Amino acid sequence: MSLSLIQVAGFGLVVVAFAVVLFVIFLVASAVRIVNEYERGVIFRLGRVQGTAKGPGLFFLIPIVDRMVKIDLRTVTMDVPPQDLITRDNVPAKVNAVVYFRVVDPNKSVIEVENHVLATSQISQTTLRSVLGQKDLDDLLTDRESINEQLQAIIDQQTDPWGVKVSVVEVKDVEIPQGMQRSMAGQAQAERERRAKIINAEGEYQASQRLHDAAERLESPTALQLRLFQTLTEISSEQSSTVILPVPIDLFRPYLGDSNSSGDGQSRQARAARPREEEEAERLYEEAVGQASSEQQAMQELRPDGTNDPVIPTPVEDTTNLGEEQVPPGEEPTRPGSS
Repeated sequence: MSLSLIQVAGFGLVVVAFAVVLFVIFLVASAVRIVNEYERGVIFRLGRVQGTAKGPGLFFLIPIVDRMVKIDLRTVTMDVPPQDLITRDNVPAKVNAVVYFRVVDPNKSVIEVENHVLATSQISQTTLRSVLGQKDLDDLLTDRESINEQLQAIIDQQTDPWGVKVSVVEVKDVEIPQGMQRSMAGQAQAERERRAKIINAEGEYQASQRLHDAAERLESPTALQLRLFQTLTEISSEQSSTVILPVPIDLFRPYLGDSNSSGDGQSRQARAARPREEEEAERLYEEAVGQASSEQQAMQELRPDGTNDPVIPTPVEDTTNLGEEQVPPGEEPTRPGSS
């Protein structure tokens, strides 16, 4: 009987000793804390914060009295879920973004907000919708840098009381309806065509200036004809084909000028020959009249009786005026060209 009681008592002592050892191990484990390099520990003693955050290294806490909360100081990369919004020019769009932030004050991140990661995510979503809803679609697609800076400033101002620093906010993707995408593609194509037409017109303008300069250099018909021959030579080097080439009339102007000048000279010579013929005819007429009057006077002087009867002279044939009528004596012959 006594032996069994001794055995029971010994077993009880063993159990008690084992329980005590476990309790001591538990107390030691709860009193020792290790904080990593990228972490800080906020210590609460009976519910009150004990100074600034501790770490890194090994720390001993008072069991049951002290409690430590570890805060990660590394930068957190958080995806903002796609947000449906309507831009200022009434275009529906779906936008998502990425936010980079980190904790700079561990005490505030524990005391001021329950979950600083969730709070930062929610404020990022609401700010993204409100800011992008005030922008036009063109600004949303082209002016990303200023929009990112504005988002970062607003979100960082909201999270500063929580001890969270937002370093970067980037808009990742902007999704717009298919119809709007087709319209934008058509607009871009029209813009490209406009630029192409402007460039083509500018090239034509410069080419026209060069052609104008070349035309001033080719004012000489000889130079223009040489250029024409050069063009014909270039065309003849191609494959055999029929070429209809208009020839400017300026090429024949020198030849036309010579023919016109020769014709004008002949007409001027003909007009000059007519007065000379008239003068020659008048001169012959005067000689004939003078010869007739001198013969009549000579015959009057040769009459022996000295009377003044007129003597009819023998008509003198004028070989130069064969087709003219004979003038009777005592009458003045009719001058050519008079009635």
